Amino acid sequence: MVKNLLTTVVANVLNSRHHNSYARSQWVNGAIFAPTDNNKREYKMTLMKSLMGATAAVALTAGAALADPALIFDLGGKFDKSFNEAAHNGASRWAEETGGTYNEIEIQSEAQREQALRRFAESGSNPIITMGFGMADPLSAVAADYPDTKFVAIDVNWLDIPNIRQIGFAEHEGSYLVGMMAAMASESGTVGFIGGMDIPLIRHFGCGYAQGAKAVNPDINVVANMTGTTPAAWNDPVKGSELTKAQISQGADVIYAAAGGTGVGVLQTAADEGILSIGVDSNQNHLHPGKVLTSMLKRVDVAVYDAMSAGEGLETGVFQMGLAEEGVGVAMDDNNAPLVSDEMKGAVDKARQDIIDGNVSVVSYYENDSCPALQF
Repeated sequence: MVKNLLTTVVANVLNSRHHNSYARSQWVNGAIFAPTDNNKREYKMTLMKSLMGATAAVALTAGAALADPALIFDLGGKFDKSFNEAAHNGASRWAEETGGTYNEIEIQSEAQREQALRRFAESGSNPIITMGFGMADPLSAVAADYPDTKFVAIDVNWLDIPNIRQIGFAEHEGSYLVGMMAAMASESGTVGFIGGMDIPLIRHFGCGYAQGAKAVNPDINVVANMTGTTPAAWNDPVKGSELTKAQISQGADVIYAAAGGTGVGVLQTAADEGILSIGVDSNQNHLHPGKVLTSMLKRVDVAVYDAMSAGEGLETGVFQMGLAEEGVGVAMDDNNAPLVSDEMKGAVDKARQDIIDGNVSVVSYYENDSCPALQF
């Protein structure tokens, strides 16, 4: 049953609307902020004009239930088919299996990060799960003010705050495996990498990918581009399409997209142009069956599910999820089965175990802010 409504106050929006969570293509001017009951899969949302001009303020109605978990999606929205959607899938699974409810917000601006944290904490939500490195500074400003509230920071692992569970991923390990697959599938000897925002995290993906490709073919050419230098780079499928065409013109016949919603444009254009693509975070093989070689799985869904399951008893500290913890991996299913040879699967399985056993070392971009296999 849907609990008390959460209300979003958004500048320049006067009317109230009913929002159905199945309507994945719906875009709303302002933050989407509502309690979620995934048994019914719908919630109500009220949008009202802000009295603070252009600044969006998040407000709660009285009586919101204590100790419901909360989930703050990163920019790009929960149906980005990638990072945020993986979190949504984990939360949905928890709700379906337990019958529980949780609160959520899809932020639409940087200013809403701290607002959402404080409003959820004030309402009694616990734990409060945050998506993306962009939440690090807001968490630093907010978490200490609510010492009895547990916070979860996904893609953050450098804060010194006792009531936060910080979860990092060994993206370079999973990317190494899909890099191997790209090199084995390539006929041209050139493969591509398209990142979202140009930050060390995304270079971390690209570095692992290049190392895997060159482990298979030392002479392979790896072409790399970043979409941009602002958060808008996570949700620009048109730019993703343009970069894909540019890399195809340079000979790339397999392209790995680690770019959030921008990657949707990469995968679409790759399919249209007759080359292979590689998805990221969520399993994106189904988006273009037979044309997506694989997806580098980043088990954000598991991290969110586990956090909601733990509830107020959540263990805090810093946790790393790599191949050994099944925190990253490659997607194999009916959609890409015709593309993955027995030789390819065998090579990936062996490399995976070698990395876990320490027989193969994948260099992290974070070690020296540089990559031995790729110049960014």
